[in-house]
Amino acid sequence: MGGNEINYVKEAFDTNWIAPLGPHVDGFEQDLEAYTGAAHAAVLSSGTAALHLALILLGVDPGDEVITSTFTFSATVNPIAYLGAIPILVDSEAATWNMDPELLETAIKDRLKKGKKPKAIIPVHLYGMPANMERIMDIATRYDIPVVEDAAEALGSRYRDKAVGTFGLMGILSFNGNKIITTSGGGALLSDKEELIVKSRFLATQARDDAPHYQHSEIGYNYRMSNIAAGIGRGQMEVVDKHIALRRDIHEYYKKHLSPVDGIIFLQEPGEAYFSNHWLSCITVDPTRTGGVTREDLRLALADENIEARPLWKPMHLQPVFKDHPFYGNGTSEKLFETGLCLPSGSNMTEEDRQRVIKVLLKKLS
Repeated sequence: MGGNEINYVKEAFDTNWIAPLGPHVDGFEQDLEAYTGAAHAAVLSSGTAALHLALILLGVDPGDEVITSTFTFSATVNPIAYLGAIPILVDSEAATWNMDPELLETAIKDRLKKGKKPKAIIPVHLYGMPANMERIMDIATRYDIPVVEDAAEALGSRYRDKAVGTFGLMGILSFNGNKIITTSGGGALLSDKEELIVKSRFLATQARDDAPHYQHSEIGYNYRMSNIAAGIGRGQMEVVDKHIALRRDIHEYYKKHLSPVDGIIFLQEPGEAYFSNHWLSCITVDPTRTGGVTREDLRLALADENIEARPLWKPMHLQPVFKDHPFYGNGTSEKLFETGLCLPSGSNMTEEDRQRVIKVLLKKLS
């Protein structure tokens, strides 16, 4: 927390604005618009809710196909299943760990050949690293398929000096407790199309028609953010750049101490076009170069010292619930899952915390 969050929350109590409407909701949306450059924003109960609404707005129906990254958290893919649609899973490129543009085009061509034009493409900006949006948008435009960016982990990240989440027709953000900023739970939908955001707010408030009584002509959802949570978000927006600087500093600290070790490779910006918030600092471990030390050896060594680290995301095509869905792969995400580790990366890590982590890792790698 930055400090001002409690003042916004107190204001919500003092003015009796507790419900999922109010000045902080409006203010938080305006803050996000100013920060990302998106013309319009709707703050919601979660990033998953934002993605669900985005797909509804695109008219995704049962049996439709939606292309997305296999290397992601399940919240990216679950909303596709909510609608009875079929996730089409695409593997990663080595440079960014995000959706491989070549495989994206392969998947589109193959689905078209099978008589199914995908309704949407959902690229993910994984661990805060921007996807190759120039290539992805070029392919999406040529095949006339709308893009919804999953920027849940990537607030503040930029590609060619443009905020991720603002390249496609819509983009989503998450303010879950583990993200760069948090409202404890929450998310947002971004778009330059005002009518999409207006409709998303309607759907997010149970799709209540404009009538003096309760009348509903469409199915709606209880997805709006409360004025209290939005107040926390407004306070968080005052420190978002500080949080990003801290995450990037943690990344540089780990690189300084671990890059000299043969077989430790970092996820890092592949060129000047990329600016990552480094939400998490991630490495891969090559046991053929580390003297046999594996990713799991490092994770367990940290766990023995009460330090939590986690493997990278298990790809969706390996998940029991999605294993039978179409997959266009090159082996990249499976290899990353086998060898990758997310290091402790919280914005509140102290210098002592960092030193503890490095000490354990270097001892195991020596």
